[in-house]
Amino acid sequence: MAKFGKKKKGLPPVSTASLPDIVFMLLFFFMVTTTMRETDLKIDSPRLPSASEVKKLEHKSLVTTIYVGKAKETGKYGTGFNRIQLNDKIGTPDQIPAFIENARSKVSETEVPFMTTSIKADKESNVGTLADIRLKLRDVNALKLSLSTQKGDAIKK
Repeated sequence: MAKFGKKKKGLPPVSTASLPDIVFMLLFFFMVTTTMRETDLKIDSPRLPSASEVKKLEHKSLVTTIYVGKAKETGKYGTGFNRIQLNDKIGTPDQIPAFIENARSKVSETEVPFMTTSIKADKESNVGTLADIRLKLRDVNALKLSLSTQKGDAIKK
């Protein structure tokens, strides 16, 4: 009688045929879900004041942001913490009504009452500048206002 030896079989190699499909699915997912920054900041990133009770804004597409702070290019825009940025330009409080009307024209008529104006102001900003912004927003009936803060202890001891 002859002996038949058993051949040891190793594990079969892992199939990489589906690897390109997985890579393209991930690429497509990140391309669809990534949002690009709409505005290029001409002011230094505002150091937001602290607040103990914060609430996150919903419906980011209905939020219009006004930045207040110190200009990056002080020679071009001047010094001080009271520079206002509307979209990609440094502006004045008198330009705010046109800025809000432009933002309203980009959304449907039914969504206009749900629009919010967010002010991201540096904690060193002039209160007079913020009051001027509020008055101009009141002139165009943009009464939903949000002041951006960072979460933290509001009262420092």
